[in-house]
Amino acid sequence: MSLAISTTDLEKSYGSVRALDGISLAVEQGEFFGLLGPNGAGKTTFINILVGLVRKSDGEASVFGHDVESEYRAARDRIGLAPQEFNVDRFFPIREVLTHKAGYHGITGEEAKARADRALRTVGIYDKRNTRFDWLSGGMKRRFMLARALVSDPDLLILDEPTAGVDVELRHDLWEIITELNDDGTTILLTTHYIEEAERLCDTVAIMDQGEKLTVASPESLMARGNDTIRLRLESPPTRPPKIDDERIQEMTIEGESLVVTAPTGGEVAPALVRSLDRQGHTVVDMDISRTSLEEVFVSLTGTDEAETAPETEPAAPEGML
Repeated sequence: MSLAISTTDLEKSYGSVRALDGISLAVEQGEFFGLLGPNGAGKTTFINILVGLVRKSDGEASVFGHDVESEYRAARDRIGLAPQEFNVDRFFPIREVLTHKAGYHGITGEEAKARADRALRTVGIYDKRNTRFDWLSGGMKRRFMLARALVSDPDLLILDEPTAGVDVELRHDLWEIITELNDDGTTILLTTHYIEEAERLCDTVAIMDQGEKLTVASPESLMARGNDTIRLRLESPPTRPPKIDDERIQEMTIEGESLVVTAPTGGEVAPALVRSLDRQGHTVVDMDISRTSLEEVFVSLTGTDEAETAPETEPAAPEGML
């Protein structure tokens, strides 16, 4: 079985600017894969190479075994792209826009209309099918972008910041829709600047920065690389941290009535910590363990506390290209 996405030493340069610097990634069929990175990390460039909007400078890239340049049509027909930008023909009802989009993939007539209706129902805006795009609310426009990506029944769904600028309710609605699509077998490639989104949805996450791949792992294993915080409220807190002989402990401080301990795998350290405190005559009244977040790992790897907040520099493609 071929990989949904395979890239080897993928490079892209714009003059002296190196947007991608030897990216090698493998995305399994059916996987929910996330791309994280600050603005300018290369995520949008990576996507645009896959869908044929940008030509690579070097390396290899394929989608379901089809080279994205020499077998462009075969690769592109397997992909549905929901870009961050609203690059939509605004002069036709959205149902008609979707039937036109289906036509770019060789789907015409009644089948194209049926695909359009099904996509609109999937995203919950079928009742707006005769409305022009400009007359939709911001949230409905975001739903429509997903519907347009789905009209060709893609095997690979690429979502570039799909919930940017939407309210919490719509974000959760979109999460539910794309999770169901993934459960049904659709491979999903997601870029997002919401760390919680990647942590909640993705099977695997690649963190990129300055065109390079920093790491690839599951959110769970990435979070395991950091330290957890154990906060123990003591009945009679000391003025300075007690001496506890445990090499796993990274730091101990006194904050008010609490002893705050940082250590990897806090759930494993906590029982031994409580026993040591008890032996020294300290009574633990309450305890809380906070796990390392994916955001903290992101910050430690990229040196920034902000993932992408704006699209990268490539212009939006014409509506028919997507």
